Amino acid sequence: MKLLDIAEVASRSGLPPSTLRFYEEKGLIASVGRHGLRRLFGPQVLERLALITLGRIAGFALDDLAALFKTGDKPRIDRRQLAAKADELDRTIRQLAAVRDGLRHAASCPAPSHLECPKFQRLLRAATASQARPAGKRPPRRRALA
Repeated sequence: MKLLDIAEVASRSGLPPSTLRFYEEKGLIASVGRHGLRRLFGPQVLERLALITLGRIAGFALDDLAALFKTGDKPRIDRRQLAAKADELDRTIRQLAAVRDGLRHAASCPAPSHLECPKFQRLLRAATASQARPAGKRPPRRRALA
């Protein structure tokens, strides 16, 4: 088994070393030793980092992802949680598509002011309604991908 130093893992994963150190701190990945001051990782870390990156893109929190790895090297993926996240993404896609369509309309709307356009007014009401949902129903804020 060829060990990879942190620079090689960073290069091959596309993640900066600071993110790798942070992920190690959070228990998402683990180094297997050191060569001088450089952390060394097993080659399986690249697959784990790809899974973490996919999870982050899908909107999972780091704590949710850390729970996948509590049982050891093999991730324990809850299929119901994946289905729920897919449903959440579907809702987000529909909402973003409606906003996109409203913005495209507003960009070419012949009304003298966007505030005079009925379609733009509907877009504003929809945006306000989505923010007025009870706190437990509001989708989580998106964090920047690491």
